[in-house]
Amino acid sequence: MVLNPVISKLAGKLVVLASASPRRLEILRNAGLRFEVVPSWFKETLDKGLFKAPHEYAVETAKQKALEVARRMPFKHLKTPDIVIGADTIVTVDGMILEKPVDKHDAYRMLSSLSGKEHSVFTGVAIVLCHEKENEEVDYQLIEFYEETKVKFADLSENMLWEYINSGEPMDKAGGYGIQSLGGMLVEYVHGDFLNVVGFPLNHFCKQLDVIYNRCTSSSDQESLSVSLSHNGPHTATTLTDNPPDLPPRSSHSPSSSATHNPSSSPRANSPSANQTHHAQNSPSASPAHKVKRNGSESEMGERSWMLVNSLSKHTDDREADGRVTESTTLPLMTSRGQVIGFNVTDQEDGEPKKKDLQRIIELMDGFKASKALFTASKMCVFDLLQSRPGLDAAQVAQEIKASVKGTECLLEACVSLGLLKSKERTRQKPEYENTDLSTRFLLSDAPLSLQGYIQHCDRTVWPLFSHLESAVQDGTNQHEKAFGKKSKDVFQDTYYNSREVKLRFMNAMHSIAKVTGKAVATAFDLSGFKTACDLGGCTGAMAYEFTKAHPELSLTVFDLPAVVEMSDHFHPLYKDNRVSFVAGDFFKDELPKADLYILARILHDWPDEKVHILLSKIADACTPGCGLLLSEIFLDEDRRGPSRALLQALSMSEGKQRSATEYSLLLKSHGFITAHVRHTDNLLDAMLCIKV
Repeated sequence: MVLNPVISKLAGKLVVLASASPRRLEILRNAGLRFEVVPSWFKETLDKGLFKAPHEYAVETAKQKALEVARRMPFKHLKTPDIVIGADTIVTVDGMILEKPVDKHDAYRMLSSLSGKEHSVFTGVAIVLCHEKENEEVDYQLIEFYEETKVKFADLSENMLWEYINSGEPMDKAGGYGIQSLGGMLVEYVHGDFLNVVGFPLNHFCKQLDVIYNRCTSSSDQESLSVSLSHNGPHTATTLTDNPPDLPPRSSHSPSSSATHNPSSSPRANSPSANQTHHAQNSPSASPAHKVKRNGSESEMGERSWMLVNSLSKHTDDREADGRVTESTTLPLMTSRGQVIGFNVTDQEDGEPKKKDLQRIIELMDGFKASKALFTASKMCVFDLLQSRPGLDAAQVAQEIKASVKGTECLLEACVSLGLLKSKERTRQKPEYENTDLSTRFLLSDAPLSLQGYIQHCDRTVWPLFSHLESAVQDGTNQHEKAFGKKSKDVFQDTYYNSREVKLRFMNAMHSIAKVTGKAVATAFDLSGFKTACDLGGCTGAMAYEFTKAHPELSLTVFDLPAVVEMSDHFHPLYKDNRVSFVAGDFFKDELPKADLYILARILHDWPDEKVHILLSKIADACTPGCGLLLSEIFLDEDRRGPSRALLQALSMSEGKQRSATEYSLLLKSHGFITAHVRHTDNLLDAMLCIKV
């Protein structure tokens, strides 16, 4: 077997799987591969009509997934992988491509079309080899292939169809079934690789690794590799440029060597187009060499990378286009979610420090000052004052907020430097101040998306805790006693709900965050298959009201502690929605309200594993097959290098912990929930929809 020699070749290499699929992860781990998981952000919106054969669509999607991760990691994860693996599985029947169903009715449509018929399961796989050069450039070499397996379904009755659909299993699987689980009962026979149907063609993959690592002994061999024998035919190692990808090729049956890109060249008649590799009828890819430097402008990276990975989503038909110019692109180092880092200290370690390096360090050192300036201006109602009376000078503001002119002037100027205020100079007059759009949107007490409540919570609760961060790191526990003079066994009962004032402040903080994040979470998925939902720990109901706005058919129950529910009237909107109701109880101890969908928004990260498992067990017991669980948290990147919001929050040393999407997925799987969809939103919270099986 080729696997053991291949694994020894991968020792010490950074291997990355560009997929969050638990099934692919399990297949590869069972095979003994050691790798990291970095789910691709590529939007799977390729126009299927542009592809002449289904496998071309699967291969192209796999390629774009892998390339997106390979190009993102050096700039957002600050490390270059050695090999990135992308895969995409589809089911085809009667000329139709079936992917994951969006709801139960879609699952019924798919399974009905498969009943009593033989269909094909294609998995496209892309392997990207990353070669880091001495000049900080990275070359990407691409190997593509696909596997086809024939599967025959039995004739399925209506009762059997709906019983299987209501189990919830179809919702996260291509074609609407999982052959390795309950879906196996629907299958009469399988011709080909069984694991390919599960989600990854392990045998074919290992043979490709054998070709790459055991038959090419030098880097020059790998770079010049054009056609190498594999499972059923030749496959190609392709080197890529930082250009938009070619559109899907026309079908070709004649293999040829990979070509070096020439801007003036174009495909000849009857020759294979770029980026095409077949399983039994194979032709090689032909794309140019990709080189990326790690310094430069943020705008270049955004424009080029998104143009690259999303160009196939556009409904254009320039499939014959070729001759794009090869460029050497200059890009910045970035954190995992896009924060630019200006580090460039390797070339002048003993010389003068670069301005951007100093600026970055100073920004970090001064960060606490900026936070406190924001907290103080908010607490002294500066933004509300300037909204009602724009154009005041420092002396006038000082008079209104009852503060010194000198101190007020310093505070106003600091807020201008932070982009929270703007000043207008008048001839022979003092500067006049007014709010910026940012302040108007988020810092007014009556703004629809006001964060005033959360700012007060940060100032009064989080700031004192972080003042004792050194002790927290040394002890590994929160510093509530040092910060507030008393011990806290239960953070909510002892800290947030021990007085009416503190309770209202905490509820106001949760309300403001829910108002800002609620729409993004509520609209992350199609929830038309659910009629009733329960928001566990839903506090003021702000999130619940966003769900009812987004889903008119949904009725929602907010379940929270009695101390919270009794004060929720303070936060209800002017026009109440009778589809939102409140029930008092403790979700660790009391019976949960019945619902089709349970919502956990910013809950699990607060609690230790023991209590997390208690809560998830209670939800699982309350769910019937097909019920949903919508989880919303800040998902850590798979390598735990970001986002910084989550990792800095963890420094509070609460009993809970932050997790990645894969870690949450595996946690929920242990309680009988399968992950149907994961959404990294552009907001403060991410979301995951899971189905009970």
